[in-house]
Amino acid sequence: MAEGSDDHHQADALADFLAHHPKTLVLTGAGLSTASGIPDYRDRDGVRRGRLPIQGPEFRRFPHVRRRYWARSMIGWPVLAQARPNAGHEALAMLEGDGRLGALLTQNVDGLHQRAGSQAVLELHGNIHTVYCLDCGTRVPRAAVQAQLTELNPQMAGAAAQPLPDGDARVEPESLDDFQVPGCGHCGGTLMPDVVFFGDNVPAARTACALARMEAADALLVVGSSLMVYSGFRFCRLAHEAGKPIAAVNLGRTRADHMIGLKIEQSAETLLPQAARLLRTGPVPPSISIINEREIF
Repeated sequence: MAEGSDDHHQADALADFLAHHPKTLVLTGAGLSTASGIPDYRDRDGVRRGRLPIQGPEFRRFPHVRRRYWARSMIGWPVLAQARPNAGHEALAMLEGDGRLGALLTQNVDGLHQRAGSQAVLELHGNIHTVYCLDCGTRVPRAAVQAQLTELNPQMAGAAAQPLPDGDARVEPESLDDFQVPGCGHCGGTLMPDVVFFGDNVPAARTACALARMEAADALLVVGSSLMVYSGFRFCRLAHEAGKPIAAVNLGRTRADHMIGLKIEQSAETLLPQAARLLRTGPVPPSISIINEREIF
């Protein structure tokens, strides 16, 4: 089969899946945002690249850990600030607007779904563009903290470093000796990005909301996630236990491959717009056997 024909068949299969499951819950991960220039954590085999990220308990406990985090973030955050939604984000917003999706959960903290126009978005791990005070709870835009970081640390202004996921960057430890961390403008307390760090749990209320969305869904679509983190994998397990079909658009292996009926290894920014256009222009292709799709893809 020619490559173009194969791509069209994959788009048909995804369009068919969504047409037959209008309350599909979409779960997105870092692989969706790589086309927007944001690095992801894992390779195609689901293996983490580089060293472990900063842990939440360590961030709150140790000043030197906070200094390391904010220095790296000062260099890396502009990559997220300048990122724009890609065609995959825009296609999901289109599908939502056309009534083809139930709700959207994302493991990403980049805010690109909202910028693309999606409305029913639940950010499982928070949003990197907001910072809050651990002492008084005051919340401020991350951009305001960036201005403070730049003012306090002019020696690092314009510094370049290898970008890492979620606004991190590779900065050598010896360059942090004189780094100054801003405090809360209201009480002078400790500032922390409004994201779920590794080592921390998704807030209980947010988890309950996400689980309710899974219960209300008639299927699950995973986009750009290896599902190696339990906060994402749990939704596949719940869907599987409830007998709800699972589809995935992901380049590489996932933790839930044995549960996924329709798996398409193609870039989301290419496939999702094709499927969205098919659903708009119709007719919807006839239902395709999930078993056959596992054999094809």
